Formats: sequence, C-alpha cells, structure tokens
Amino acid sequence: MAIVLGAIADDFTGATDLCNTLAQEGMRTVQLIGVPNANTDPGDAEAVVVALKSRTAPTDQAIEQSLDAYDWLIAQGAEQVIEKYCSTFDSTPQGNIGPITDALMDRTDAKIVVVCPAAPEAGRTVYQGHLFVWGDLLSDSSMKDHPLTPMRDASVVRLMERQSRGSAGVVPLQVVRQGPEAVRAAFSALADAGHRYAVMDAIEPCDLRVIGAAVRDQPIVSGGSGVALGLPANLGKAGRLGLPEPVSPPAAHGRKLVLAGSCSPATRAQIMRAASLWPARRLDVDALAKGLDVVNECYAWAMAQPADQPVLIYGTADPEDVAAIQSRYGAARAGEMVEAALGGLAKSLSIDGFRTVIVAGGETSGAVVSALGVEALRIGPQIAPGVPWTASIGDTPIALVLKSGNFGSETFFEDAFGLLA
Repeated sequence: MAIVLGAIADDFTGATDLCNTLAQEGMRTVQLIGVPNANTDPGDAEAVVVALKSRTAPTDQAIEQSLDAYDWLIAQGAEQVIEKYCSTFDSTPQGNIGPITDALMDRTDAKIVVVCPAAPEAGRTVYQGHLFVWGDLLSDSSMKDHPLTPMRDASVVRLMERQSRGSAGVVPLQVVRQGPEAVRAAFSALADAGHRYAVMDAIEPCDLRVIGAAVRDQPIVSGGSGVALGLPANLGKAGRLGLPEPVSPPAAHGRKLVLAGSCSPATRAQIMRAASLWPARRLDVDALAKGLDVVNECYAWAMAQPADQPVLIYGTADPEDVAAIQSRYGAARAGEMVEAALGGLAKSLSIDGFRTVIVAGGETSGAVVSALGVEALRIGPQIAPGVPWTASIGDTPIALVLKSGNFGSETFFEDAFGLLA
C-alpha cells in the first residue's frame, strides 16, 4: 500500500511529535530512523515520518539527507511532504531550516512555501509573524539560553531570512480567520511581491486546520507538528471525526528506564519529581572528560537497583552548572560526552533486561535510538501533547518514549509508565 503523506523531521523527538499528531488525526503512521533505502518497508502505513539528526548537522549533510529522504517518500507515493522542525524554530543563524527549505523548493519548483512553527497545544503560537512560547516572546523564553540553538529573536520573518535565499512575508491572523480561499489569495499576493516564504499567524488549532486546507495543492509544507492538523483531511482522511479504534499501548518489556539529557525547565522538574520516587543517578561530566569508566559504573549501579522500580539516569543540570561545564569543555564536546554515555547505557542495559525506556531530549533521543539500532517505530497512544508511546519494529521489541525536553508536566514519567499494558 502506497503512503499518501510523507515528512522529514530534523530530530527524533520532533519526528515522534509529528507522528503523534498524524496518528491522532486517524492516519496509520510509522516513524523511520535515518534515510530509508530500497529495502525499507513501511508496511501498511499511510503516513511515514523520516527522522534525521539534521538540526545541528553540517548544512551540506543536512541538505543531502533531506533530499534523499524526500526522493524516497515520493517514490513510495507520497502526495505531499512536510519539512518538520521544532515549534521553537531551533536553529543557528546559518540554518539548517532555511537551507533545507530552499533545497526542497528547488527540487519541487515551488514558488512559495508556508513557514508555520505554531503548535498551540504545546504553547507555541505565532502572531504578527512573531513566535510566542506560553505567552512569552521566543526571545524571552527559556529557549534564549539553549546550549546548542539559543533563540534570541522572536521574528520568524527575520529568522527565516537570515538563513535562506529569499524574503518572507506574513499571512496575518485576520486573513487566516477568513478561511482557506483568503489564505490562498494571500499566498499569491506574497509570491507576486517576490516573497518565497509565507510566515503563518496561528494561535488556535482551528487556525492550523484552515492553513492545512489552504496548502492542499502545495508539494511541500514547512513547520512544526501543528501544521499537520489539517493535512489528513486533504488526503481523504476524516480527521478527528473518523478516528480508528484507539491505539493500544505497547506491552512493557522487562525493566523500566529513564534516560534524560535535556536541560530544559520541564525536564529538570520531571527529574526532580522522579528522583524523589525512584533510584536516580546523575552522570559526572568531569569524570567523563577525564576518560573514567562512567558508563560501566552507572551500568553496575542500575543493575543493582530493585527490579520492580524504574531507574533514572540523567545528565541534566541547572543553567549555572551547564554554563560552567561548557566553559570547561565547550558546548559541543560536553553535549557529545553526555549523549555518548547515555547511548552506551541504553545499549548495555537493554541487553540485560531494560526494554521499556523513556528518553528526554532531542539530541539524547537520537543518540539512544542510534545506539539501540532501532530502524522504525510504530506510533502508540498519546501520553501528553506531542509525546506518544512507540514500539520498535523488529524481532526484539522495545517500548520507547522520545520526549522533547520542553514537553510534559512534572509527573510525565509516572504518567507514561502508568499507560503501559
């Protein structure tokens, strides 16, 4: 069965977020890890999301992988492809959102493409072309101090223009509220004025459904997971009125493990809560930098904990500690050390029985999934907005949660384990 909707995500948690939206809208959805090849079989999926680690990769590599994924999706029958990035527009001034968008536009001969990071359920809204996070401008949110992609400007127009080859215009909320035809007219006006990118205002889910209907005939759509709300209906899906039977949660496989690398306020609160309930251990980054065998020490500690309790291992730190660590080792090296350690722990602990795993943080999720050798995930039920349970597809299943650092309430880890069959 040919897929009808494809997507290319620039990190693994973002891919899962988008998969969750499509599954909630009634599409059989599969997440693939890395660029697929001729032997990749998406099964009976109607929507396939290709998860890449292209957010902070070298730009040439990010473009090449994105184009390869696009070509594969089109060859499988995809009628439309989403370029999915974070709803906080995580990127450096050089990219990679703009360069990937330009490459996809070149591939499809698209004259204009929407830029729509809004995801109201996660508190991300766009008004007058400016991105807000729970009511604060992006530049005033915790994202301003992100260790890899600090976001110091809330203007999506400026952000896009700095890293792309063209100019951007805004489709304001009052036009969106007039409906799909008015939005399509705005696209034409922006294109006639020489703009390549249409930054979309959206503050409610209904706005995203209007935008979805308006882009029905566009070959590519760029944005956060929210932009997908209105797309299934364009492809013969009935949206929430025609959902299939609720997806069953994956079975719990062996022992339970939480691995956290995100330093976001949400994840720090979740760790503090979980550490008061379950055995918890923090990675010693200084010991990692000295070459000490931190991974094996943490492995031995985890194996010695009570088998009937989840185990938490984290590299998360408060902003002051993060700044101090980065000053000693550099942001890139510090992040790589933590990711490598958590990936190594995931691999060794999964071999010895920890096969129900929650991962917090986009870069950490990429490291863990790669270490586990997971190639595809079937999407399960939603735990919180943007985060579902998933199950690896293969001979030895693993129940996995890949959570963006900013998502979920303080009790997220407990809530997730409580959903398991």
